[in-house]
Amino acid sequence: MPFPGGLWWLLCCRQGFTLLRRDYGDADREPEADEEEEAASFELRAPGEQGPLEVSLSQPTRSSSGSERSLLVAEEMRSLIVEKGPGPVEDDPDVLMKGWLQREVRGSVKTSWIRPRKYWFVLTPDSLDYYSSKEKGARRLGSLVLTSLCSVLWPDKQTYKETGYWSVKVFGRKHCYHLYTEHLNEAVRWVCAVQKVISSKAPVQTPTQLLMRDVEEHCGNPEVLEQIYRCNPILRYTSSPLYAPLLPFPYGSLDQSAPGPRSYTTLRDEAVKLFNSLQQLELEQDPVPLMQGILQTCLDLPPLVDEIYCQLVKQTTEPPAPGGQGDLHYWQLLTCMSCTFLPSPPVLRFLRFHLDRTESRFPTSEMAKYACFIREALGKTKGRECVPSLEEILVLMRRQEMICTVHCPGAPACSVAISSHTTAEEVARELVSRLGLSQSPNLFALYEQSRRREQPVGSTTLLADVLTRFENLAGEQQEQDPPCRLCFKHYGFLDTDNVPRDSLEFALLFEQAHEMVLRGYVPTSEETLQTLAALRLQSLNSDFSTHAPFPRLEELFPPHVLHARLPPPRRRPPSKCRGARLRAGLLAGGLWGQALAKQRAERDQRLRGRLREEGASTVAAIVEKWKLLQGMGRPEAMAAYVALVREWPGFGSTLFDVDLRASPVGAGPQRLWLGIGAKAVSLYKPGEPEPLDTFCYGRISSFGASDSSTFRLSLEDQDLLFETSQVDEIAQLLGTYLASAGARQPPHPPEPASSPPAPAPPVPPPALCPAAGPWQHQPPTGSFPS
Repeated sequence: MPFPGGLWWLLCCRQGFTLLRRDYGDADREPEADEEEEAASFELRAPGEQGPLEVSLSQPTRSSSGSERSLLVAEEMRSLIVEKGPGPVEDDPDVLMKGWLQREVRGSVKTSWIRPRKYWFVLTPDSLDYYSSKEKGARRLGSLVLTSLCSVLWPDKQTYKETGYWSVKVFGRKHCYHLYTEHLNEAVRWVCAVQKVISSKAPVQTPTQLLMRDVEEHCGNPEVLEQIYRCNPILRYTSSPLYAPLLPFPYGSLDQSAPGPRSYTTLRDEAVKLFNSLQQLELEQDPVPLMQGILQTCLDLPPLVDEIYCQLVKQTTEPPAPGGQGDLHYWQLLTCMSCTFLPSPPVLRFLRFHLDRTESRFPTSEMAKYACFIREALGKTKGRECVPSLEEILVLMRRQEMICTVHCPGAPACSVAISSHTTAEEVARELVSRLGLSQSPNLFALYEQSRRREQPVGSTTLLADVLTRFENLAGEQQEQDPPCRLCFKHYGFLDTDNVPRDSLEFALLFEQAHEMVLRGYVPTSEETLQTLAALRLQSLNSDFSTHAPFPRLEELFPPHVLHARLPPPRRRPPSKCRGARLRAGLLAGGLWGQALAKQRAERDQRLRGRLREEGASTVAAIVEKWKLLQGMGRPEAMAAYVALVREWPGFGSTLFDVDLRASPVGAGPQRLWLGIGAKAVSLYKPGEPEPLDTFCYGRISSFGASDSSTFRLSLEDQDLLFETSQVDEIAQLLGTYLASAGARQPPHPPEPASSPPAPAPPVPPPALCPAAGPWQHQPPTGSFPS
């Protein structure tokens, strides 16, 4: 039997329109919720504890003995609330702003078919209150205390498009007011007024911050320090969960555009979650993945770095089992943190005091060894681009160094011991010295090599970050892809004519010349390319033999030459008639589409067969030329190979694929090669041996990046703009050559005594990439050799 209409209305009103998710009736009970919020502990609370938590704090004033002050957190929070009368007062001088606003109550959904309920809002220097009406004596329904940790969000267009109202969000410690108004100007006035009140508040300090200051002030008095630690459990290890962070964080949601695939909530919630992860770390048999996850969260949310340091210091202070497995896991994570992040100065001072205190209390323990390692790491850490890899975390847990493998073309791979602070320049210097290249005038660098790309590693780049990127890419690559690796090779050629043929550098030069040939950066005839392939075989296998291993053709001969022999696919011109395009689309989805797919598959199969035929004929021609090299030794074959490549005028230059906006030869935008050499910059048409134009360094007035994909080269009479994805590489290499050219310039004749002598340009270190010279107008922002 259905309910009568009046009874149904009475049931709905009793629960405050809960069926409509409005909860208007619950709004009358919100003052009790606000009082409960202010009475809640904002520091540390046991799960079943009744009443407010008593926190003992040392007296922050210098006249204090160190532990005289004892505050109830609930009373301290209540002291922020100003007692108000029963209703709004029209002539109250403390009222900053007032007016009617709609409020979303308890997560209700704002819709256009329900008329929102309005409340009378009053903003004072201490809080944002709302009443049932603006009449004197009206009931106060809620109050949001405003502190320096509160935040307010500006109205957004998306909410206005969905609801027809401009939204203002005010975030408090436990409540968030969603306010709505139909007028944008009114919403902006409320946001500005609330933000002005928040900005006027003094910074909020947590008990942990006050105790850190007390510890620093009384670090020379052991008795007072012991009393501080004894009377304040917030500084010591706890097995209970943390219900609020140790440091102050602003209320409100995070910007979800933070880097990384993870989605985060608020900083306060993430800080509490991280403490739960720390406690889980004690029982983990394999703590490495959990450690890396904590480090990644700190990298994504930098404000949490200080919080994690404070939590780790807390959990390593007077643990129940000093030196046990759980305690050592904390110290190992603290070791990884010290090699990755640098805390703020107050937290750093507190951390150093904790390390000294641990070493003095446990001088021969594992904890003391970790403390010593952490102190040394903090003096070297300057920030990381990536979190430590799994291998690096395992090494840091043992306080050891990593072994990095660097591949050298034409020479065995080198193993180099590195730490979390080793830079690419340090490894390059070591390899230059180890390989006997100190006297070479040419420049060398480390390169990141993958199947798709090769780029130089910046001199200040940490190799630990490079290894982490390799680890991340290994999980994304397919099984047939070769792994990423580090390679040591030439970065710039200053002198290729006087390299001894029997030296390791000549082998590096030979391998690099062969890479240029395979990539198509040596424009020459197909006959010469076959001869180069034969010389490559002679250097690898000596004289021809049917039993000699034969590399894949793409490792000897440029693949693009074979593909150029194939006929281009015939493409029908697009139909201009809309009906014809519609009929073609309909036919493509039926039987006609299956026939077209079959034709394409047959055509592709014919092209692959044709490509195999061309490859077989090319291999036969290469083998015939290889037979003619009978008796030629490996050094002679390498020398002949380099001599043939050196016939191209652009040999020794580094080529970049660019699109020229303003052509110096009068043509429109076109695809070109930009060659950066030791003496000049040249422009080549792809496949053409002669340059279109050449600019010596004396004509270059400035250069730099106009934007992330545009490189600008300013000459005496014109500006050239190049579209490229390698802006930073071009700018860095050009600056390196300019600096080297300045260092090699002959001395100028003496100037008159009245003019001061010009400072000499810096001389780059031998066999290393020098820093960009003073000619660089806009230094590159990328991390490449400098």
